Amino acid sequence: MQENISKQNSESTKSQSQSDQSKVSIINPFTEKVVREFDYESQSQVKDKLNEAQNAFKSWSQQPLEDRIKIIKKFGKLMSDNKSDLAKLMTEEMGKTHRTGLAEIDKCVEIVNWCCENVEDALGSETIEMDEGVAYNVFSPQGVIFSIQPWNFPFYQVIRYSVPAILAGNATLLRHASNVWGSAQRIEELYSEAGLPDGVFAHLYAKHEDIEFLYEAREVRVVTFTGSPETGKVVAEKAAKNLKKSVLELGGNDAYLVLEDADIDQAVEACVMGRMINNGETCTAAKRFLVVDSVYDEFKEKFVAAVKEVQIGDPNDKATKVGPMARKDLLKKLDDQVQESLDKGASCLVGGNIDKREGYFFQPTILENLKPGMPAYDDELFGPVASLIKVKDLDEAIEVSNSSKFGLGGGIFSKDVDKAIETASRRLDTGMVNVNGYSNSKAQLPFGGVKESGYGREHGRFGFHEYVNVKSVRVLKQDK
Repeated sequence: MQENISKQNSESTKSQSQSDQSKVSIINPFTEKVVREFDYESQSQVKDKLNEAQNAFKSWSQQPLEDRIKIIKKFGKLMSDNKSDLAKLMTEEMGKTHRTGLAEIDKCVEIVNWCCENVEDALGSETIEMDEGVAYNVFSPQGVIFSIQPWNFPFYQVIRYSVPAILAGNATLLRHASNVWGSAQRIEELYSEAGLPDGVFAHLYAKHEDIEFLYEAREVRVVTFTGSPETGKVVAEKAAKNLKKSVLELGGNDAYLVLEDADIDQAVEACVMGRMINNGETCTAAKRFLVVDSVYDEFKEKFVAAVKEVQIGDPNDKATKVGPMARKDLLKKLDDQVQESLDKGASCLVGGNIDKREGYFFQPTILENLKPGMPAYDDELFGPVASLIKVKDLDEAIEVSNSSKFGLGGGIFSKDVDKAIETASRRLDTGMVNVNGYSNSKAQLPFGGVKESGYGREHGRFGFHEYVNVKSVRVLKQDK
């Protein structure tokens, strides 16, 4: 889920016409043709949106919870009713397969429904009896939430933070990745159509330098960012400098451990899906495959055979499993990472190159003989490239897994489920772990990581609590 906002101007330049730098041109990564254009807003227009958001917050935060729920439920219904068109929009803007786009909207609707059903419990006050009286712990909305989101899940990333934040009574300003501004515009329209008051949700069609002042604005109370660790550090520093809370969901290099008692066929199927899902452009994708020596050859043979069968091509075709990468610069970066790994001694078992066809395609790839110092070992490869690493046993697998600078997710394949749960709970240094399968985020489960994968948790009740003020109200006994 990567986008470096410090590079958004250069990123925008790559995706817009060179003749008119006042516009953003969105390029379909399958056809390499411009599909829509947007004018940049001025800093003055951004300031107007901030003022509108603050004014909207004052009234929205006082609306009864049941009224807020009613509007958000309608928003979810509108997404469901328009699912096919929304999936088509994502395919057009960032190359997501239509099938994956449909699943993304289903996930968004799931989030809406879960949040609406559970917001009362998540934000319900707690009563604490004391000798000197009684206290109430309450959860109060804070104000304007400033959010910067990436392109790889254009709807989900926005829904994940905005629905709980808005249900809690906040307003929000979003700066989406500029290659998916059509998706951002559609989200804004759907919120409005559902009856959300003007200013509660607004997208900023602005250059990076024209939103910088928001870090200092008193109205902004929380900054939430999804993207690269490098930019996450910048965002966190700017927020901290102004004593603002930040929520960061950054990169991942998730390791999936295949142990000696694993069901190899099950592991291969899950690992191929986990690596190739969303064209390989997923922060929680399975990226490193740590396979113990005793089953390494069997896993390798079946893994290679399965990846060779992965069909790439037209993202609108139901048979396509991997579509184009979202942008040309991202395609080049992935190619550079693969070639550097090969130059440093890695071996390529399948794929390994940019595919020679129209569109931004990279071949489904498996690299092995990897060592520290290679991008395929150390870094996040944001595309359909798998890193296959042989380990001696579980202890070495854990050591290799935990040696990563990232700590987002991971997985374990073993028939000894109790041991796998214990290992996941006590020994793996990540925010999330799958056992005997691959699964992405769920509305009711906390989502987030540790180390350079960021901090804070979204989804579940934690997704509400990131955006509220936890306040104690004490009523003291009066002396008679």
